[in-house]
Amino acid sequence: MLCGALAGGMLSLYDAWREASNNGGQKAAEPFRIADNLYYVGANDTTSFLLTAPEGHILIDGGYPGTPSLILASIEKLGFDINDVKLILNTHPHLDHAGGLAELQKVSGAELWVSDNDAEIMEAGGAGSRFLGPLEFVSYLPVFRFPPPRVDERFSDRESVNVGSTELIANVTAGHTPGCTSWSFKVRDGERVLDVVLICGLTPPLSLSMGEYPEIRKDFEKSFKRLRSLKADIFLTPHARDFGRWPKYQNSLEAENPVDAFIDPEGYRKYIDEHEKRYRDAIGN
Repeated sequence: MLCGALAGGMLSLYDAWREASNNGGQKAAEPFRIADNLYYVGANDTTSFLLTAPEGHILIDGGYPGTPSLILASIEKLGFDINDVKLILNTHPHLDHAGGLAELQKVSGAELWVSDNDAEIMEAGGAGSRFLGPLEFVSYLPVFRFPPPRVDERFSDRESVNVGSTELIANVTAGHTPGCTSWSFKVRDGERVLDVVLICGLTPPLSLSMGEYPEIRKDFEKSFKRLRSLKADIFLTPHARDFGRWPKYQNSLEAENPVDAFIDPEGYRKYIDEHEKRYRDAIGN
């Protein structure tokens, strides 16, 4: 009975993922500048971000397997060329954020860099994901996997990644996945230098509530501490609704300085607090 219910739940999850992928990885969203050389080029929910520079651009996250066409259209609409993307980064190797990376890598010719602890899952197209806990075997089924991209380089926690003058710091905030990476970097707004943090997923894996994988509990504790140590004027997330893409974009259209609409340090702290509470509720303390 329980196995049947779990299997039914997994199939429902798969159906939702597949429907989203077949429909372009969610729906098209208007691309826009967030601040300086940082742009939103993702779908209406699964996010992708572009950092531009004369030496080459950096693209972060690729949505579902069906999302690349939306991302490519957004990059072109903003006046940039996908062939100028020299580096692709990722927050974590789940279908809805890594599913389109292989296609984007193929079209751009860019290198893909992935954290040490997530590289094998990425190269396996999501197989072996620990997010499902005791149902990990489901991740090996072909219908739940995504086209595996080529991992060109692996990086470690606190390592800096550069393309020309653009520098990002890899903050491995493990828990959602073993190598879940939150990216921190700086952008300018006139005389202001603003700190940006793209938070990786903070949702506990299924196994956490079942008392398994104690190292993941330790990882989450470290991750919440690390994120609180980072300064964030602007915070971003793998799902657009979590950082308020739509209301902030709408506010930017009416603001005297559009960048001000995205400055939200209070939202950053609130987001971490809410997810830590969910985590503690899941483990019972």
